Amino acid sequence: MSPYRGADPERKCWMEQRHTTPTPQPDELLRRLGHLTGQVMARIKLQQARVALAVELQRHMLPPELPGLPGLQTAARYVPAQTGLDIGGDWYDAFVLPDGSIGFAIGDVQGHDVEAAAFMGMVRTGLRAIAGATTDPGDVLSRANDLLVSMSSDLLTTCTFLRFDPVAAELAAARAGHVPAIWGTAEGAQVVQDPGGLPLGLFPDAAYPVTRRHLSRAGAFVLITDGVVEGPTYPIEKGLARVASLVGAAYDADADELAGEVIAVADLTGHRDDAAVLVLRHSGGPYT
Repeated sequence: MSPYRGADPERKCWMEQRHTTPTPQPDELLRRLGHLTGQVMARIKLQQARVALAVELQRHMLPPELPGLPGLQTAARYVPAQTGLDIGGDWYDAFVLPDGSIGFAIGDVQGHDVEAAAFMGMVRTGLRAIAGATTDPGDVLSRANDLLVSMSSDLLTTCTFLRFDPVAAELAAARAGHVPAIWGTAEGAQVVQDPGGLPLGLFPDAAYPVTRRHLSRAGAFVLITDGVVEGPTYPIEKGLARVASLVGAAYDADADELAGEVIAVADLTGHRDDAAVLVLRHSGGPYT
């Protein structure tokens, strides 16, 4: 008996096609599999090339060494994301300004690829150029913001900019949407919740208030990015408290050792972001 007797004509046609469609031969299946495998491998190689390029850009754009002064030790750390794909977003810098003071910067560019690494380079270069004309941290960030807005880029960056005046023993700071710093002294450590402004590159004519501190006692001022203190299941408040505990206990330690301890917190967070730390270890003076 025919299995199609009394069946719907459209269903009969579909079933006939189902039973009569030829099965691909093994050679054809292997050819198709080889083609798909080739496409996958090409995409993997492209991604690997992008990551390698971003890593190389990152390596050349971060400063090879940091300036210091009598009574002021500086140290920094950078680690890529644990996935190995998120490269190029976080950055730091330090350089001597025309008046003999030192500028310090740390930031986090939106995005983690070749474009983010290139944008990071533009931000770093722009900050250095602007700081050659004005050393006030608020003015530096305001002018850098207007510069980035004028470029009409889809990217933006958070940033903290510091100026340390060795003669006045003063640390001036301005913040553009960036993670708070941690300041540790013999009296303990605190998360520095200074007022700040919007990230750079968002809206024109933004203002960035400046907070000034007199570094007349020994301590450590630590700048970080959110990759150090925040992870998928690790809230930023917990990460900041952890770093504050470390800085409070080791505020008088070697700057390089303290930077290593702080960057290790990133491993606790299961971070998917890259992470950066910049440590200013101050003796209380004199700094000249």
